[in-house]
Amino acid sequence: MLEILLVQLSKPSVWLWLAIALVISYAVHRFGRLLLRALRGQIDPRMLKALRWLWLLVVVVGYVAYATYKIYLPNIPVLFALGQNIAEGFRNTAGQAVVIVALALIAWRMVGTFSERIVPGNDEFNRRNVRVQTLKGVVESTLKVIIIIISLIAGLQALGVNATSLLAGVSVLGLAVGFGAQSLIKDVFTGFFILLEDQYGVGDVITVNSGLLSGNVERLNLRVTALRALDGTVHIVPNGQINTVSVSSKDWSRVVATVDVTYQANINEALRVLKAVSDEIYTDGEWRRYFLEEPEIQGVTQLAPDGVTLRALFKVLPKSQYAIGREFNRRIKIAMDQAGIEIPFPQRSLNFGGAPIEIRLTRDDGGESGPTDQDRTRSPIKPSETRDPEDED
Repeated sequence: MLEILLVQLSKPSVWLWLAIALVISYAVHRFGRLLLRALRGQIDPRMLKALRWLWLLVVVVGYVAYATYKIYLPNIPVLFALGQNIAEGFRNTAGQAVVIVALALIAWRMVGTFSERIVPGNDEFNRRNVRVQTLKGVVESTLKVIIIIISLIAGLQALGVNATSLLAGVSVLGLAVGFGAQSLIKDVFTGFFILLEDQYGVGDVITVNSGLLSGNVERLNLRVTALRALDGTVHIVPNGQINTVSVSSKDWSRVVATVDVTYQANINEALRVLKAVSDEIYTDGEWRRYFLEEPEIQGVTQLAPDGVTLRALFKVLPKSQYAIGREFNRRIKIAMDQAGIEIPFPQRSLNFGGAPIEIRLTRDDGGESGPTDQDRTRSPIKPSETRDPEDED
């Protein structure tokens, strides 16, 4: 018996069949565990645990019996006969169907498990992570579709259906359906070029078709783009219907920091305050890491009906412009109050006849500035990093 065992184990084909049988046994074991999991809550937990161990024992004994038959050890009659019956059973339609379903479930789970391990989640926002997470979702969905197609073809072959002739008929039907599915084909081609050119990806903030829809990209595949709006609404947009895309979070972003002052204000002093606040945020340790360049003070950019507009530009990391913009608004308001520079309110002049009548909308405090003893370097709350609502539509 030992001599027969050594001779059989020296054959590479025997090891190959044993390896295939091991994979099939594992797949059948996982398939059984999946079925037992469906009984959770229906039977006693101790009984469920006993069934799991019993199923494991059945799979192990079945593998050992098949190995005994494949190695050809007739001196162990019980295991040899059982292994022969198992081999014949898996040649039948029912056995092949079980193996196909089990292997398909294992492949389905392996796709998700391996993608999580190979591409672990990373909360840091940068172009590499955006592209990796996007391609990860597309590859996962594509592989799962391939698993379903291969499993269906193998299952039909196991049931005795000629898959070759069936595929020929399906191709003719697909040609007929293709004329009515041009929009679907357009969606897929557009999605392919979106991924190929890295136009945007999962995690980007985009505006579609000149402001009709905007939001954070939650999901992107070859067919659709899913946007999460600020109010939580999810917009599903077919890729073929996307004509223009405005990406607010690619490579870098910019804060357009503006403040209005009255015509009576000292403009030079207001510009000094604007520069001081801009430099203050830039040198602050909490905010410095978001800046890519020093602030650019553009100066007076508009003489509006109600006041004079001053503007500065901050080049910052993508998706950080919202929080920095809110912090700038807080600090510039306090700084203007401390400098005694008034932020304007609406003013209108009406003419009745020849003499103008000036109507001013005043405040109860007589136009005085707000409190000047506030600490503008320390915010009582950290500004939110979510995008502004006016970017929604």
